[in-house]
Amino acid sequence: MTDLKLTLNIWRQKSSDVSGKFESYEVDNLNTHMSFLEMLDVLNEKLVAEDKEPVAFDHDCREGICGMCSMVINGRPHGPMKGTTTCQLHMRHFKNGDTITIEPWRAKAFPVIKDLVVDRSSFDRIIQSGGYVSVNTGSAPDGNAIPIPKSVAEEAFDAAACIGCGACVASCKNASASLFVSAKISQLSLLPQGQPEKNERVKNMVAQMDEEGFGHCTNTGACQAECPKEISVEYIRKMNLDYNLSNIKG
Repeated sequence: MTDLKLTLNIWRQKSSDVSGKFESYEVDNLNTHMSFLEMLDVLNEKLVAEDKEPVAFDHDCREGICGMCSMVINGRPHGPMKGTTTCQLHMRHFKNGDTITIEPWRAKAFPVIKDLVVDRSSFDRIIQSGGYVSVNTGSAPDGNAIPIPKSVAEEAFDAAACIGCGACVASCKNASASLFVSAKISQLSLLPQGQPEKNERVKNMVAQMDEEGFGHCTNTGACQAECPKEISVEYIRKMNLDYNLSNIKG
């Protein structure tokens, strides 16, 4: 276990209607077994002890499941490790004396609430616009009651792995939410239960994405590269195809 001393440049902003700025903090006596969020806990304990305002940041499960731990670390959403959320990032990936810059997601559709916390309720509204599945599923059916090809089931499960953290938006030069939206559309449209509303769902969710102010996808692939669940841009192709077909069918 190696002790670390770091310089943290952290974005501080009281609310979305005031300007923010970077502030620098020194933290030491950190160990390499700590997670990145535990390191921020240490900083906040230090700030509270000094009667200063702690840094606001989002977190919940700290197990890479909920998608709350959204922050840009040294210019990359969730930090330098591939397929890793911020809460799963550990301090062994940094060196003693490093300077780390930490800032919130940068997107018009994700206004800053405070410091590193952004308002991602736009994602909730996109999900809500997709409506419900009308099939009366009742209690859990037998696993073989509805035959679904293994390849299709796996594809739907891969899409459902999206945790809605917003790293795709933060990494995109256009602040596009296409990867998130396409994954949420595909996890339903690929399965039999999602077929009845397939056309209306894709039209409504794409329309809501545009209304929220997200940018357009220009296929740079940054979203896939930075997604902590490594969601494929192939879902964006599927979404575009489904959207065009839904408009043809009316």
